[in-house]
Amino acid sequence: MWVGRKKFPPHPPPRYPLSGTPAPDTVPLSILAVTVFAGIASAYKNPQYAPGRSVHLHLFEWKWDDIAEECERFLGPNGFGGVQISPPNENVIMWRHNRPWWERYQSMSYKLITRSGDERQLANMIRRCNDAGVRIYVDAIINHMTTEPVENVGTAGSTAVFNQWDYPAVPYTKEHFNWPPCFIHPSDYKNDAWRVRNCELVFLKDLDQSLEHVRDMIVNFLNTLIDLGVAGFRIDAAKHMWPEDLQIIYDRLHNLNTDHGFPENARPYIYQEVTDFGWSGEAVSRDEYTPLGAVSEFRVGTELSNCFRGNNQLHWLVDWGTPWGLLESRDAMTFIENHDNERGHGGGDVLTYKQARPYKAAIAFLLAHPYGEPQLMSSFDFTNSDSGPPMDDQGDIISPSINPDGTCGNGWVCQHRWREIYSMVAFRNAAGSAGVNDWWDNGSNQIAFCRGGNAFIAFNNDSWDLNETLQTCLPAGRYCDVISGVRDGDFCSGKLVTVNANGRAQIYVGADEFNIMLAIHIGPQV
Repeated sequence: MWVGRKKFPPHPPPRYPLSGTPAPDTVPLSILAVTVFAGIASAYKNPQYAPGRSVHLHLFEWKWDDIAEECERFLGPNGFGGVQISPPNENVIMWRHNRPWWERYQSMSYKLITRSGDERQLANMIRRCNDAGVRIYVDAIINHMTTEPVENVGTAGSTAVFNQWDYPAVPYTKEHFNWPPCFIHPSDYKNDAWRVRNCELVFLKDLDQSLEHVRDMIVNFLNTLIDLGVAGFRIDAAKHMWPEDLQIIYDRLHNLNTDHGFPENARPYIYQEVTDFGWSGEAVSRDEYTPLGAVSEFRVGTELSNCFRGNNQLHWLVDWGTPWGLLESRDAMTFIENHDNERGHGGGDVLTYKQARPYKAAIAFLLAHPYGEPQLMSSFDFTNSDSGPPMDDQGDIISPSINPDGTCGNGWVCQHRWREIYSMVAFRNAAGSAGVNDWWDNGSNQIAFCRGGNAFIAFNNDSWDLNETLQTCLPAGRYCDVISGVRDGDFCSGKLVTVNANGRAQIYVGADEFNIMLAIHIGPQV
C-alpha cells in the first residue's frame, strides 16, 4: 500500500497535468514527517572546523590541484575553516567546446573523475587541505542523474541509454527511478509536495531514494568520500527528496576519518539545499529538514542585500536572526549568494561581486554577526548565466593566476582574496562565540556593535558621514582598521583607531569612502 513514500499513488498523475492538484495523502505525509522527526537530536550540524577557525567558502569549479595549493598558500594562513568543492563524480559532457557550469549537476556515475581532476588528485587535495587546517565539503548530487543530452559520454568515459533510464556505470536501470516520470510545474511548489519530491526537476531523471539499491549506491559514494577525509556534504536539491529517505541515508554514513585529524565518532556536517523563503503556501517547508541537518537559509542573502542596497534601514538589523523569520541559528547555513542565485536562478534578488561596494558590506555584516554558519562564494567572471569556468580550446579548466596584489587573474574573481572579505574571516575568528553587545545606531543607516570584548564593527550606509565616539569594548590601545588596510609590524596601511581606557574611540566612516564599514579586533596592536 502506498503511504506517501516514492511509490505509485493510487492514481498516478499524468506526465504533463494541467493543474497542480495535490496527490493523495500529501497533507497527512507533511504532518507525519514533522511529527516523526520532531525532537530527534541531529548529529550533523557541526562543521568540524579545526580549532580557532570559522567560515567556509565555495571554490566554484576549481581544479583539485589548485584547491590544494590555495589551502596551503592562502586559506590556511588566513584562518579559513573549509572549502565546498564542486561535485566530484562523473558528469555528462554537454558540448565539447562550450561547456556550461551546470553540466556538473548531471551525473553519469559515481566515479570520481571530472574536469577538476581524478580520484588520486582529489585524495591528495583533501589530505593537503586537512593538513593546512582547512576542511573539505562535497556538493553531493544524489537526487537525480542527467536529462537527455545530445552527447553521450561522461567525464570518466561512461555512456548511458538516456531514454531507457539506463546508467550501467552505477548501475541504475529504469526500476531505480520514480515511475512513471512526471515533470515539476511551477504551481507544484505551492500546491503539491508529492510532485515536488517525485517528479523530474528540469527533466533530470529522478531517483527513488526509498529503494535499497539506490540507497546503497548513494551511501557507498558518500562513504568513499568520507574515508578520503571530507568533513561533510552540501545536499543538492534536498527539497526534492523525502526527509525520511534522507534520514536513512545520513545515518548509514561513516564517522569522519580520524586519520585526517577529526575526533573520534565525529559525524559529517550536512547542509541541505531547501529553497524556502518562509512565505506562506510553500508545499515543502525548510522546517521538515532541520531535524536532519543544517539547511541553506536563502532569506539571509535577500534580506541583507535589501538592507545594503538601501531598500531597508540598517538600524532594523538590531534584532537580526529569528525575529526576521529566519531559521534558528544552529539550523542555518547562511550566505549572500551561491552559484545559482548569483546567476539569477533559484529565487531571491541578491548582491554579487558585480556590485562590489554594497556586496562587501553585506559580507562584512554576515561575518561580523554570530547568526548562522556562514559560507562565502568565490566566483569566476561571467556575462552569460550558463557560462562555465575559464577554459581552453579543449574545454579544460584554466587555473587561476595570482596577481602581484594577491587578487586573481585568468578570468577568476576570487572574492575570498579581497582584503575586506578575508579580513572579516579573521574578525569572526577573533570574535569566537561571543554574542552581540553594545549595539549603537542613529535611527537610520549608521550602526555599530561589539562581539563581546573581542571585536567591534561600524557601518555607514547614509549619505552623510559617521563621526561618533562609540564603545568598542576593546582593551585600550591603537588598532588597525582591517577593512581599509592591513597591519605590517608596527605599520598600518589603513585607518588607525585609538581605544581609550574606557573602551571608547572616535569612529569615522565617511559617506563617500570606498568601503562603508570599519572593523577592529583583538590581536597584535599597532
